[in-house]
Amino acid sequence: MQRLLYLSLAVMLATACEQSSDTETKRVVLTGIDTSLQPGDDFFTYANHIWYDTAQIPASQTGVGSYSFLNFPQRIRLQGILDSLAGSKSPAGSIAQKVGDFYASGMDTTAINQRGYEPITPVLARIDAVTDVPSMLQLVAEELQMGDGSMLGFYVGPDDKQSNVNIAQFYQTGTGLPERDYYFKTDSSTRAIQEAYKKYLATLFELTGTEAATATQNATITYGIEEQLATAHRTNIELRDVKANYNKMAVATLAENHPNLGWTALLGYLGLQVDSVNVGQPAYYDQLNALLKSVTIQDWKVYLKANVLTSYANYLSQPFADASFAYRKSLTGQAVRKPRAEQMTQAVDRSLGHSLAQLYVKKYFPEEAKQRMTVLVDNLKKAFEARIDKLDWMSDSTKAKAKEKLAAFNEKIGYPDKWRDYTDVGVKRDTYFENRLSANRNAYRYNLKKAGQPVDRTEWLTTPPTVTAYNYPPLNEIVFPAGILQSPYFDLYADDALNYGGIGMVIGHEITHSFDDQGAQYDKDGNVTNWWTETDYEKFKARTQQVIDQYNSFTVLDSISIKGALTVGENTADIAGVAIAYDAFKLTAQGQDTTKLDGFTPDQRFFISIARIWRVKTRDEFLRMYVNTNSHSPAQWRVNGPLMNFTPFYEAFDVQPGDKMYKPEEERITVW
Repeated sequence: MQRLLYLSLAVMLATACEQSSDTETKRVVLTGIDTSLQPGDDFFTYANHIWYDTAQIPASQTGVGSYSFLNFPQRIRLQGILDSLAGSKSPAGSIAQKVGDFYASGMDTTAINQRGYEPITPVLARIDAVTDVPSMLQLVAEELQMGDGSMLGFYVGPDDKQSNVNIAQFYQTGTGLPERDYYFKTDSSTRAIQEAYKKYLATLFELTGTEAATATQNATITYGIEEQLATAHRTNIELRDVKANYNKMAVATLAENHPNLGWTALLGYLGLQVDSVNVGQPAYYDQLNALLKSVTIQDWKVYLKANVLTSYANYLSQPFADASFAYRKSLTGQAVRKPRAEQMTQAVDRSLGHSLAQLYVKKYFPEEAKQRMTVLVDNLKKAFEARIDKLDWMSDSTKAKAKEKLAAFNEKIGYPDKWRDYTDVGVKRDTYFENRLSANRNAYRYNLKKAGQPVDRTEWLTTPPTVTAYNYPPLNEIVFPAGILQSPYFDLYADDALNYGGIGMVIGHEITHSFDDQGAQYDKDGNVTNWWTETDYEKFKARTQQVIDQYNSFTVLDSISIKGALTVGENTADIAGVAIAYDAFKLTAQGQDTTKLDGFTPDQRFFISIARIWRVKTRDEFLRMYVNTNSHSPAQWRVNGPLMNFTPFYEAFDVQPGDKMYKPEEERITVW
């Protein structure tokens, strides 16, 4: 069955677009639509019903379809590259050798299983040797550099108040459940996840030879410490407050406030020589400082062992990986583990992503795609500027600032001009665990050396084959990796209606993130500063509150409501993204025409394309976790939410009062 699945995916990738023999009428045939349904009742279902009812979620996946789930067939492409390299001998130190041998080492499950948990015995012994808090913190700092963060969250990134310089940043961490509320909710679904997590911890201890009763006790100790740390965590909604999460502090002040943490020595262990850092969530480090005194050193050692085990479980033998999957299954509903080749492809992408990306881009990303995307981005920016000019709620002075910010955008398309260097990553075919740690250490050093240095505005925060797009406000940039520049988002052989409704909507979405509830607080240079008039900003907040209120009313799985305050940025970007893409589409020849293709007008094909790019089907368990933790709305509401607020959609499909998506014109939300 797995072979048939791969064959089906290969066919899908090969036939995703059908080019007409007449190159003047390039088009893609639309499928999956159920024309027996009323489009104004539930457009997501109208456009996707036939596909949705027949789509099968592979047992090894949590969902199927577009967006992040398109990474599944994408990994098959990458796997093909890696299989070829693993089966050949390449020059030592070359890209081909490193990615091929890294992949091969992970595929050698016989060698991995023979080692059991032997690779982590040195660090477990070091934990046993800890006698006090200072020696423990030294170990914690050194383990962080290997990929085990335990109680410290650390990265280096642009200073929000001086965005041309990187600053060391610390954030809340220390817990194993998806987010803080999982420790405190008492519903049956959450309790089941809590118990699955405790069982996971106990199992890992047992696999290292701990007696069952002691292993259970160790799990309880670990969970108890995590629960105490979680009390000081900000919620996911609170983490959206840009200004509240910027707390630049002198190291001397931190050292005085947190004597148990010993910041001066701790930063030295991390390799940092700085006089100030940003502490995103100070309450977490206040709590950690207190717990370092109130929790016994013996219990902390149990906690640290649990973190080592969970951090490295998937690098170890099969029983450890199975325990990790059993816990993840409780969160996502995924029926069986992903095939080893898929797991290792993902591991290579995470560890040597830019090396693998160079091979991917060469094989799968034509230069014409980059050129076409540049035109699309330019057109969407023009459309957004025109919308700014027409806003009736914004003053001319704020409009001028908004247009300055738009004009200052940095656009990154396809792949970076400068690739990451992995020279110091040691890779051998027979040492998978060590290969992973070497890559982790490389990533840490790459991050560390940026502290106090000018920001590199050419840097990419994702690997080019990943199916995603992002906006990064501190750099005022929008990024569209090669991975998303494929059907159904983008197709060189598609008509404008589909490309503007597909990747055009994504471009508009990412542009708008610079003007959502978070992005709007950054100026054209990426600094958090007030570039609005006070009156305009109050009007803006009132409109985003409308978005929050509306999405709070949308339900998922018949009982769970979307968290409007958590998803407001993404929902604002979705609503505006559709409008900007539509305006840009109307500037094209096809956008001004009414000629039908496959029975649909250009406008109808545009809106169907929007529904098609969010064509996703997931497991209920995954969807439940997604709503609780993700800043995006579920796929159905990424379609229906924006469209019920957009009058041209009503006109294209004759949506009338009585249709379930219908809203009176005065209730349709427009932010941008």
